[in-house]
Amino acid sequence: MDLPIIEAIYFVNFLTIIATVYFERKKPVNAIAWIFAIILLPMFGFVIYIIFGRSLRTTHRNIFKNKKEYDALYQVWITEDKHFLDSRGKSIADKSFEKYYDIIEMNFNANGSMYFRDNDITIFTSGEEKYTALFKDIENATETIHILYYSINNDDIGRKFIDLLSKKAAEGVKVRLIYDHAANWISPGKMFAPLIESGGDVCSFFPLKFGTYLRFNYRNHRKIAVIDGKYAYMGGMNIGDEYLGLHRRIKPWRDTHIRITGTSVHCVQLRFLMDWYHASINEREIDDSMLESLFPKPEKTGDIGLQLVSGGPDSNDEQIKRGFIKMINSSRKKIYIQTPYFIPDESFLEALQIAATSGVDVRVMLPFVADKMFVNRATTSYIKDLLDYGIKVYLYPGFLHSKMIIMDDEITSIGSSNMDIRSFMLDFEINAFIYSTKFTKKCVNIFENDMDKSKLVTKDWHNSRSLWIKFQEGLFRLFSPML
Repeated sequence: MDLPIIEAIYFVNFLTIIATVYFERKKPVNAIAWIFAIILLPMFGFVIYIIFGRSLRTTHRNIFKNKKEYDALYQVWITEDKHFLDSRGKSIADKSFEKYYDIIEMNFNANGSMYFRDNDITIFTSGEEKYTALFKDIENATETIHILYYSINNDDIGRKFIDLLSKKAAEGVKVRLIYDHAANWISPGKMFAPLIESGGDVCSFFPLKFGTYLRFNYRNHRKIAVIDGKYAYMGGMNIGDEYLGLHRRIKPWRDTHIRITGTSVHCVQLRFLMDWYHASINEREIDDSMLESLFPKPEKTGDIGLQLVSGGPDSNDEQIKRGFIKMINSSRKKIYIQTPYFIPDESFLEALQIAATSGVDVRVMLPFVADKMFVNRATTSYIKDLLDYGIKVYLYPGFLHSKMIIMDDEITSIGSSNMDIRSFMLDFEINAFIYSTKFTKKCVNIFENDMDKSKLVTKDWHNSRSLWIKFQEGLFRLFSPML
């Protein structure tokens, strides 16, 4: 390679490092990781940084700032002026949960997360169960179908899903669908054409455009479906054959999703609408006449307490992570965690270590089969940080995509957020914080059944792995703030 070209490459990398340190104002650990990557990969570091590393431009930052401000105003308008939701929701049905009221209060004050105690929740641990229930509710819809998925694959289940939505739109049901553009950028545009032609509305979130939005951060990783304002689905499952165990390479696939009925469905509906009015260019306001169909009077279906907590790059507070840490710090007996990606920041990792050294039974379950090798290596690099503090680590014999944290047989959080820096800081996520001994014990049983199938990691086994794997773990751990 000619010397002038080499000099130009190093000059560009030097400018990139200056921008990282002085202009981007990243957290030190993130900045160091990117500087290391740029130096180590002089020909490719700049390109990788442009796609994955840049902070939001001023214009983009203003977009999310405006979204946050609009979300707040819209939430007040719905929750207070229209009286569809209790503005505080402080009543606790089960008096045994009064000792956890500080968790509810924190989620409300930090995230505006209203607490309702009249919900019922069905939990799914297989794609077949989830899709059967979801497709049935969509088939029976009469008013509205609202869909937000990080990814909708152009495969058998994806095409069946779009065909069913198209059928309902043709029947006169109002269908709105949001998909994340980065996760679906290779999907053919014609995939959504039948739905649009049938009268459904489709829009992409934060579309990738060369020179403006050419970045893979700040994605909408939520998975939401709300049917007739009465039934809400959320959790870890997108729309794709792999969730049915049909991936050609990654199997078995284990995930967790929930179906909610009760007043908290209004909160899921509200979250969808806030994202819709940010992403849609055709609809910006909601007509008063639509409110009754969007927020029908809920029927009392159960006695489960629930809060919806949202997080995203439009806020610096990392609300979901703080909710997890609050649960960990409040635990007295156990913390059980399932996550496909475990790349914690220092505060989350220390919370687990402190809980374990305080006598709490902390267990973390990770996948044995990887969907992304480099992320998996970064994940397993943290196992030693857990084992050294007496935390039990289990490897599920397949790909575990479930995102669940359990506290003391009493509180569970299930949603789209992984236990990693990307979910905490860079992506839009949503999690349900569920306050119910009965429901949580059901989740404990699910965890323990998975545990019986899994391998308990011992220090001897972990230390006996090959030097090549340990080298990969060390390397990708350096880059973990970027993953």
